Amino acid sequence: MGKPRKKDGDGMARKALLMFTAALVVIFLFLFVPAGTLDYWQAWIFMAVLFVPVIFVGTYLLKNDPEFLKRRFQFSERMKSQKRIIRISQIVFFIGLLVPGLDYRFGWSHVPVPLVLLADVLVFLGYVLVFLVFRENSYASRIIEISKGQKVISTGPYAVVRHPMYLGSILMYLSMPIALGSYVALLFFAPVIFAILFFRIGDEEKLLRKSLKGYKEYCKKVRFRLLPGIW
Repeated sequence: MGKPRKKDGDGMARKALLMFTAALVVIFLFLFVPAGTLDYWQAWIFMAVLFVPVIFVGTYLLKNDPEFLKRRFQFSERMKSQKRIIRISQIVFFIGLLVPGLDYRFGWSHVPVPLVLLADVLVFLGYVLVFLVFRENSYASRIIEISKGQKVISTGPYAVVRHPMYLGSILMYLSMPIALGSYVALLFFAPVIFAILFFRIGDEEKLLRKSLKGYKEYCKKVRFRLLPGIW
């Protein structure tokens, strides 16, 4: 019985490595090709802040919660509205990677070095929050669904807001343009990201209230969806 599980684990590790490598290559190209140079120090630091933690988190999850990784590797949304939102968010994300490189090439923005480094710290802190969500909630899927055995999580970051993973994502996404030295990208990125998450959270809450036992009671206990004291 041990061999099949080992094979499954090896397969999961290979899949994780393949996805990591693909993401690394794609983001490298989207940043440095528009910049027209490898002498883009903001991008090198950003990639280190983004990908080095992923290695440690991926290793931790492979060892401690491989079933969670399986759920995170699911990309096919079932809800039509969410399929549209995912397509839009993917386009926005890749444009958000292209613009900073063009900004660097043509010198549209002049972001001070301390502000760039502060943004890198915020990107890292956003990822730390996402990891805390992963560790607290093994059902934090990439798609909107209710899994068998899923239950309401109200501890850790879920004691503060109902969607802490999206809060971590916002912190990362809004810090990313400044970390890459681009005010222009931030002006494009910020309103679209908030709009996408507003509609995504709306659909997710409808499903959770309808299908997840105890979620309505949890909403009464934790009032804010995303931003403490605001919404």
